[in-house]
Amino acid sequence: MRYKAVIFDMDGTLLNSIEDLTDSINYILEKYDYPTKTLQEVMHMVGSGAAKLVERAIPMGKDNPDFDRILTDYKAYYFDHCNIKTGPYKHILDLLKELKNRDFKMAIVSNKSMNAIEELKNLYFDDYIDVAIGVTENLKRKPAPDECLEAIRQMGVEKDECIYVGDSDIDHLTALNTGLKCISCLWGFRTKEELLSAGAGNNYFVEDPMEILNIVSA
Repeated sequence: MRYKAVIFDMDGTLLNSIEDLTDSINYILEKYDYPTKTLQEVMHMVGSGAAKLVERAIPMGKDNPDFDRILTDYKAYYFDHCNIKTGPYKHILDLLKELKNRDFKMAIVSNKSMNAIEELKNLYFDDYIDVAIGVTENLKRKPAPDECLEAIRQMGVEKDECIYVGDSDIDHLTALNTGLKCISCLWGFRTKEELLSAGAGNNYFVEDPMEILNIVSA
């Protein structure tokens, strides 16, 4: 068996969180009397962290004079409402259980805040995943390789023993920048066409989580 460890993205990969993300950003937009966004619009704004989501959602982006205050309000609101409609995708828990039974080490690497990552990981994945890396001041966020390299270090494996699983162009670039092979899941926030346009043609593509078992066990 080639691989011993799997790194997972969280939003759009392990968890279907798009409704809570949409509701949270729209709550903030309404608070500041800005136009709200559709779920599909938000789906294409997420993936690069809270600051980028707010920047893409509000008029004038980072040049908005209230940007810092809006971002602070969004982070606080989302932390308190990150698990209203969120839950694992179908077959994700089955996949994680089987990977653990086969002695794979697993990690989550996300551009969510560390607080949100820890809360959701403890709620849904604590029986399976030991390592969870979110946004911190000490590590550059995805698509930089820093978070993945830290996860690899904490899992105690070599880089060539690890594979990355994500749903977005950011995940593809993260894997590429880290030197990892990437599995792109098609149940998340990007279509196959969008991923191919981002240069992900050499990735594995899967339509169901259980397909990952065949790839990592080959």
